[in-house]
Amino acid sequence: MASVSGTVLAVCSCTVLPLFAGIYTRGAGIGPASAFLYSGPAINVLAIVLTARVLGWQLGLARAVGAVAFAVITGLLMALIFHRDDANRTAGSIYVPDADENARTITQDALYLLTMVLILVFAAFARPAPGVTGIWAFLFAAKWFITAGLLIVLGVMLKAWFSRDELTNWVEATWGFMKQIFPLLLGGVLVAGFLLGRPGYPALIPEHYIQTLVGGNSLWANFFAAIAGAFMYFATLTEVPILQGLIGSGMGPGPALSLLLAGPALSLPNMIVIASIMGAKKTIVFCTIIILLSTLAGLGYGWLVS
Repeated sequence: MASVSGTVLAVCSCTVLPLFAGIYTRGAGIGPASAFLYSGPAINVLAIVLTARVLGWQLGLARAVGAVAFAVITGLLMALIFHRDDANRTAGSIYVPDADENARTITQDALYLLTMVLILVFAAFARPAPGVTGIWAFLFAAKWFITAGLLIVLGVMLKAWFSRDELTNWVEATWGFMKQIFPLLLGGVLVAGFLLGRPGYPALIPEHYIQTLVGGNSLWANFFAAIAGAFMYFATLTEVPILQGLIGSGMGPGPALSLLLAGPALSLPNMIVIASIMGAKKTIVFCTIIILLSTLAGLGYGWLVS
């Protein structure tokens, strides 16, 4: 379930962090939590569809299959490597709901969660490409009206279905996560921007250096693409136009897939915050797994298409 959670989310490597922190600190195992952490930004239906339309159906299909497989493999490996630490962390911390919390039905909880997800989806709904009409253009034009309506629905749900203590705990937890995440996130974004810049605006590391290093389909090119993608920050859907430019400048198909699989799920700000949540050791192992899997996937894909 955690490995395909990204299909209903439209989040980037930083937006997913409060969700990950919430499920991990509430007692989720390191395996499912890691699978969710990767799949949240990686298995984005809109991004996969855009990849197929702009970069070709082969790369779109490879991204979809690779992202789901990576989420499962990453979760299993993290659970296997840290099963003892995980058992110690959750020992004596079994969550037992209070009697008054049982007043909400499963249907009510599902509707509440669906409303929260829809708010996230529409608030982050990206602008369609120039010239695109139809349902996507309509949804973008109406995104804030839809979001406002969903917020009203959410307010009614909170008033009718939740106790004052639950709402107080929710606000306190949100404030705590913001204090923990926002300073690190801001610092990481500044460092990433200083080093790598953004498309058309090179920074300390010029874009043409990256383009030179990721041409062809060598092991080094795929590994470097995975490393570069892991440290760069991609807002939701922005990886596609960035890759379009890099491919046009000579980037190989294998390194392109490596970057697609590592980039959206990882970033320098993301790594800093993850380390503050589950520790430096687990963060290093998690990032290493993603980078190595992305390298191997890119190498195999480049060999197949060539």
